[in-house]
Amino acid sequence: MIRVASKLPLLLAAMSCACANGQSAPDKPIDLCAYSLTFADEFDTLSVAPHSLDDKRWTAHTPWNGDFGDAAFVNPGPDGPFSTEGGILRITARKNAQGHWRSGLIAAADASGKGSGVEYGYFEARMKLPPGPGTWPAFWLMSLQPAGNKHPTVEIDVVEYYGHQTDRYHVTGHVWYPKPDGKKSRHDGSKILVTDGSLVQGFHTYGVRVAPDTITYYLDRHPVWQQPTPPELHTPLYPLVDLALGSGFSIEDTPNPSVLEVDYVRVYRPADHPAC
Repeated sequence: MIRVASKLPLLLAAMSCACANGQSAPDKPIDLCAYSLTFADEFDTLSVAPHSLDDKRWTAHTPWNGDFGDAAFVNPGPDGPFSTEGGILRITARKNAQGHWRSGLIAAADASGKGSGVEYGYFEARMKLPPGPGTWPAFWLMSLQPAGNKHPTVEIDVVEYYGHQTDRYHVTGHVWYPKPDGKKSRHDGSKILVTDGSLVQGFHTYGVRVAPDTITYYLDRHPVWQQPTPPELHTPLYPLVDLALGSGFSIEDTPNPSVLEVDYVRVYRPADHPAC
């Protein structure tokens, strides 16, 4: 089920933002005629396994056993956080009978290093974010490699949204070094200003183009920020989507339930024979 990305109804106040180690974003929308689709989930069906991919597209936990936030990520099932209807994945955070928050994460990889991704290409998700303080949804990428490896890991946060900050979201690039070299880890990002409340009122596309020299972030396929590609990137990157809660902020007034709606997740690689 292919859908057209929405037009740009937002104020992209950060289009010319440049932070330390960052660069001003280009001014042209991304043109996908130079790319080929290599992975896509349109969520016409649910394809999530607990831990090992097997024949599924996603697992329900981080492959490195590093779940996070104030809501436990739980497995798919009749009372689980995942459902699909009309080509939309719904990830629902809610309290169980004991009053404990439960929610969901999907990762296109497992601990063995099996997964779907590319080293250089364009990654995109079309989502409607949940309203309310304490919500912490994200679409992000991680290095595709077996859990427990000793190599640096690259993380790219394409959108990280804090529910009490309704006029912005965050983009960040991370390089994580394992012990004993943890002090070499580094991070650089930017806040992207938008029309107040717009991200929870409708669907928008969140994308990132990873090239050998630069990483460019997009909102509704318009560039909003750019940073250099870290030299530690030597593996494919795979996508993750989650609805976490908290991140150090109160969840006392978080709506129960809260729902992240995901229309699709797509991964493109540079085309062998570009159409443009």
